[in-house]
Amino acid sequence: MTTPKAKFAGLALIAALCAGFTFGLTAPAWAGWDEGVAAYHRLDYVTALREWRPLAKQGNAEAQYNLGVMYDKGRGVPRDYAKALQWYRKAAEQGDAGAQYNLGVMYSSGRGVPQDYVEAVEWWRKAAEQGDAGAQYNLGIMYDKGRGVPRDYAKALQWYRKAAEQGDAGAQYILGLYENGEGVSQDYAEVVKSSRKAAEQGVAEAQYNIGVDYKFGQGVPQDYAKALQWFRKAAKQGYAGAQSNLGVMYGKGQGVPQDYAEAVQWYRKAAEQGVAEAQFNLGLMYDNGLGVTQAYAEALQWYRKAAEQGHATAQYNLGLMYENGEGVPQDYVHAHMWYDLVASRFPPGEHRDRAVNNRDIIAKRMTPAQISEAQKLVREWKPKK
Repeated sequence: MTTPKAKFAGLALIAALCAGFTFGLTAPAWAGWDEGVAAYHRLDYVTALREWRPLAKQGNAEAQYNLGVMYDKGRGVPRDYAKALQWYRKAAEQGDAGAQYNLGVMYSSGRGVPQDYVEAVEWWRKAAEQGDAGAQYNLGIMYDKGRGVPRDYAKALQWYRKAAEQGDAGAQYILGLYENGEGVSQDYAEVVKSSRKAAEQGVAEAQYNIGVDYKFGQGVPQDYAKALQWFRKAAKQGYAGAQSNLGVMYGKGQGVPQDYAEAVQWYRKAAEQGVAEAQFNLGLMYDNGLGVTQAYAEALQWYRKAAEQGHATAQYNLGLMYENGEGVPQDYVHAHMWYDLVASRFPPGEHRDRAVNNRDIIAKRMTPAQISEAQKLVREWKPKK
């Protein structure tokens, strides 16, 4: 879990990138775009390339990005990292987060260009600031390992948390290791020391960071009560990450008696500020009737908000609710859509297998036209920031 992740277009989605970030395919009004999409999905890469190349030359960022992928993967053309880099750069300079991410991958791995961690960090930062969870995760690794930037554990944790809050499995795993004290040898004492002064002066972000240090036992003995204290200080100043963590601690009874109603209050504050993980957790509370009256419609609402930001587990739960008609009329088209998105984002394993299995089961109950509509929705989906 300490290797930066790469992502490339898959077959289910031209820009569904399989390492924790789904960059939805848009449908710009450019002649030949839809023809290229259709050709790509029937694996006719030569035609897709023929349709997209003129658009890319005219400045269409999506076409430039997809040409980069095709040269990168050798689809319809001989693999050519130099040309992939050229097209990624054109799209990246127009602000395309997927292209920025893949440029970072190429500089990090030295594909088509001399290896350059500084340049990789620059491109991942651009994508991360647009909310790309995979780039956030990779920035965490670069700060964790001191590659392209001075080693800075506080910043590493900051980026890991941002990615984890969007459902990035790799970042969640690393944070889980910190929480459980497994495989962590870094000395965070200096980080805690430097943060405490700012925290005591009332800086909410520093208070939040100290709370994280105590929660995970980084540079200090693990102490849930002290973590709760610092999270509360930041939360009262409106710091959304602290509010979300308070919800978790009340929900799990960490440093405080378990109190679902209190957890709901803090989840709601963070969720209303747009924190995907808090939105997901608030959905869970309504789904299971914990601290609130069970209400599938409310659960659906909060799952949707998290899912629309790319939170994979929220997307899976949305699929379940559409499949079972909970909080919404039964709708196999949208169930299929959400399961398909999850399948494109999770790495191989139990979660992905469940999504694929559920998608394939309901596909047997759908007409070809319904399946086509579900696939169209997947192609058009883009995360909201």
